[in-house]
This record gives sequence, structure tokens and C-alpha cells, in this order.
Amino acid sequence: MPLLELREVASFYGSVQALKGISLRVEPGEIVTLLGANGAGKSTTLRSISGLMRPASGEIFFDGQSISRLGAEAIVRLGISHVPEGRRIFPGLTVTENIMLGASGRARVSKAQLRSEVGEMFAIFPDLERLEKALGWSLSGGQQQMLAVARGLMARPKLLMLDEPSLGLAPIIVQQLFAVIRDLQQRGMTILLVEQNAHMALSVAHRGYVLETGSLTVEGSPAELLDNEDVRAAYLGGARPDAAK
Repeated sequence: MPLLELREVASFYGSVQALKGISLRVEPGEIVTLLGANGAGKSTTLRSISGLMRPASGEIFFDGQSISRLGAEAIVRLGISHVPEGRRIFPGLTVTENIMLGASGRARVSKAQLRSEVGEMFAIFPDLERLEKALGWSLSGGQQQMLAVARGLMARPKLLMLDEPSLGLAPIIVQQLFAVIRDLQQRGMTILLVEQNAHMALSVAHRGYVLETGSLTVEGSPAELLDNEDVRAAYLGGARPDAAK
């Protein structure tokens, strides 16, 4: 049974239809990437899953349960963590405080347990440990992205959704971030990844979907997407990268 399944989901912004009956699935332990140009509906898909907007029609199932009509807080408690585009950390809070906020939806978590879990986040993101008392506004873009992911992990999710994690980051930081994403999957995390850097996304994904103007047009393994001429032309610069799997 898929951990996440969308069946003919349609979503609107006012009178504008952003998703046109999309269906996709994410199996436990997978990294699934959603590719597409700006405005294709990638972020809308994540917002529809996480309860930030309610689908007009269709159904979303998580762990066998329909979540289409649940609010965002209830969906987080079920085990979906959404790391939005643009990081959205709290600039006036410290790194440690930002991380701890990720556990705010969990009941009966002791301070000792929170401190232990913050230590786990520092083990995953060593650069953040030396900045534990630094305010959010003082961090670089890469450090803020690592912080946003750490905060998302503090919800102890079954599914981690990442929206454009490489946006605006230097190439070396992108490499470090995707190494963390790969490591999280190897630890058992299921990940739905929205990403415009198709080369990097396909280097870590098990499967991918291509979204165009609110409709899913292509589905396949990374190898299948890399061999698709239309996908290569639109998202991969027209050439099949030797370094990609």
C-alpha cells in the first residue's frame, strides 16, 4: 500500500485551476521527485497534501486514511512534515529555538527529550551546532535551508516534503544538502521532493513525475526520465548527464 496517494486531485486559486486531476503515489522508503517549470503546480501539490489548501475534488490518502478534508495541524500529527519554499525560519529566534519549534505539534515531549533530539539534528547538520545560539537572520542561505529541514524533521514525520530545497544555494551547498537527503532516505525516511534542479533530483530519486500547467505528463524511473527526449529538452539541457544514475 502506498504511504501517500493522490487520486484525481484538483485544486484552485479562486477561479484559476492550479491542479487538473493529478494522481500520484509515494511508496514507503522512496524518494519521489516532482519536476516542472515555475507555475506548473508543484508547490500547490504539496500545499494540497499538507492541508494548507483544500482540494476542490479528488482524494488524498496517507497511510491508508483519507486526509483530503483535514486541517494542516491534524495532517502534521499524522506524520507529514512540509518544508516550504523559501525556508521561512523565524529570524528573531536562535537556531536551537527554531529547531525546537518543529516539535510543537507533538504531545507530551519532555525538555530532556527535546534537547536529545536537537542533538540528533546537530549530528545530521554539524554546521548548525556551532551556530546553536545564533539568530536566524544571521545565517547564510544554506544554513537557513539546513535549519528548515532540521525543524521539519523534529515533527518525527513518516513523510518529509521538501519544496525547492536547492533554490538560491551555491553548488557546493546543494551537493551537501542532497547528500543529507540521500542519507535520510537510507535511514528509512520517505521523501517527496519538489525541485527545479532536475539533475540533482534524479540523482537521488527512485521515481519521478513531470508536472506541466497542473497536469502530470510523464512518470518513470530516473533512467526513464533521463532517456525521455521531451524531459531532457525541457529540464536537463537536452543531454543525458553521464554522472546521473
